[in-house]
Amino acid sequence: MARQQLSRERVLAAATELADREGIAALTIRAVANRLGSAPMAVYHHVAGKDEILDGLVDAVFAEFEVPVPGRPWRPELARRSHSARAALARHPWATPLLESRRRPGPATLAQHDAVLGTLLSDGFDVPAAGHAFALIDAFVYGFALQEATIPFTPDAIEDGAREIVATLPDGGYPHLARFVAERIGPGYAFGDEFDVCLELVLDGIGTLRAAAPGAPR
Repeated sequence: MARQQLSRERVLAAATELADREGIAALTIRAVANRLGSAPMAVYHHVAGKDEILDGLVDAVFAEFEVPVPGRPWRPELARRSHSARAALARHPWATPLLESRRRPGPATLAQHDAVLGTLLSDGFDVPAAGHAFALIDAFVYGFALQEATIPFTPDAIEDGAREIVATLPDGGYPHLARFVAERIGPGYAFGDEFDVCLELVLDGIGTLRAAAPGAPR
């Protein structure tokens, strides 16, 4: 069977698979070439180097976020986008620290940012309030995704793990932590369940920015 022709799309797909499996530190031109069964110089015919690969990977992750629609009510649109962003970052846990790091943002990245701002600006937020809202929602979603990715226990082991940690603490040394684990971290507990409650609180806070914006509907 003839070898599949190399392309920029195949290079980026291989790089994504490598990062998903081994982490972003494993991403090198040689590693991508090995995954493709090609020579490193063949990869350079399609990307200028690792930075261009990272630009492409970040844009591909943004392309997995659902795009809010300007003109629709801001709250459900940002909620929909937030849930899809969290899901995308769970699929690509290496991506969170990179999302806002690129100096050459791709079309999906630009479209995503433009749509979020457009959704806010078209529904009662002035420019400063839209900026505050955008920063807040991304800080929450990205931060939550990072926490989920770095918790040192699998979801079905978090109860035992938390109780093991508390068992090593001196008696009475950290009473509030011990109480929280005893009363909250029980059968069926999942850290991910905190997302919906916290997202609603964040959206409530963003709503106060809209109410304060000059000319915003009450």
